Amino acid sequence: MMDRPSDSVRDFGRDLGPATSGSAGALGVAPESSMLWSCRPWLWLPPAWAHALAPSLLPLAALLAPDADDLRWREFSWRGMKFRNPLGTAGGLDKDAESLDEWAALGAGFLEIGTITPKAQGPNPGRIVDRDVRAGALWNRMGFPSQGLRVARANLQDWSAAAGGPGERLTPVFVNAGKNRDTSLDQAAADYALVIRELDDLADAFTINISSPNTQGLRDLFQPERLRDFLSPLREATRRPLLLKLSPDLDAESLASAIDSLLSVGLDGVVATNTTLARPPQVNFPPEGGLSGAPLATLSLHMLDEVLRLLGRGREGRLVVSAGGVMNTDDVLQRLDRGADLVQVYSTLVLNGPWLFSQAARRLRPLP
Repeated sequence: MMDRPSDSVRDFGRDLGPATSGSAGALGVAPESSMLWSCRPWLWLPPAWAHALAPSLLPLAALLAPDADDLRWREFSWRGMKFRNPLGTAGGLDKDAESLDEWAALGAGFLEIGTITPKAQGPNPGRIVDRDVRAGALWNRMGFPSQGLRVARANLQDWSAAAGGPGERLTPVFVNAGKNRDTSLDQAAADYALVIRELDDLADAFTINISSPNTQGLRDLFQPERLRDFLSPLREATRRPLLLKLSPDLDAESLASAIDSLLSVGLDGVVATNTTLARPPQVNFPPEGGLSGAPLATLSLHMLDEVLRLLGRGREGRLVVSAGGVMNTDDVLQRLDRGADLVQVYSTLVLNGPWLFSQAARRLRPLP
């Protein structure tokens, strides 16, 4: 099985040059309705091939992006960051900050890169991705594949040279931080703190990812006796906003404890949620690994409601990001109406193409 494209295929996408917005003209043009894109040719490929080739094909899609001003809707400001819209990419989509130009051109209001680990590491062995198109579902057991801090920093530096630094750029960048799989839980905080310190001058905010089901034992950091001690040195490592990414599989007591720890340590917000180990009857994936996409929507909505309830007065000034099961513009509106400040997408971009940002803008952009 081919897990990564050849260098020549990657270079094809890079040789197209930087993405430029405005190539498709006004938002009345819908590139997703063209014959080429509407048939979703990436779904003809095995999931692992499509996953590996996606970064090389994004420049083609970005050439059809609308004008940047046409992508402004529900503009939002928080902690010195300006969001032209509240819809962004979720962690895991651009693991090493290789496609920032393209996702920004396609209309993302913010970008989350990573998960970034201190050292480079490959994915877990064996099958790591699958999809169920009919159910609108993805499955993965990647386990933080990452080219490591050095590559992520170089890519962010290159992009920041053109796009501006934190607080200046049109599209804020969140860094999703993780640990290497060979780092013990007792030493995990050191890995996260290293990622934060090394990228502090380039990131607008950080997402602390201890909710992935694909790194053995990682979710044990949510245990009440561990979480506060784990988070405290991360808070000390930066003045940038820190968000905690939650698991949809937390029980009520564990979720309440996580929110209490977040408030007591002084974290700045939450991302709800990561993938789930639950398996609804309509999907047939292996029991290990994370499920995302449409079947996650009910769990993710419940977690959003519970997070808002548990935050209570602590909600003021904190950022709440909703992710999981957001497949279309109606879903985006539902999350915003339920109280989320920002919304993230992943699975719909993989299954349906990178057009949700422009679709949302066409529907939600204020009339001139």
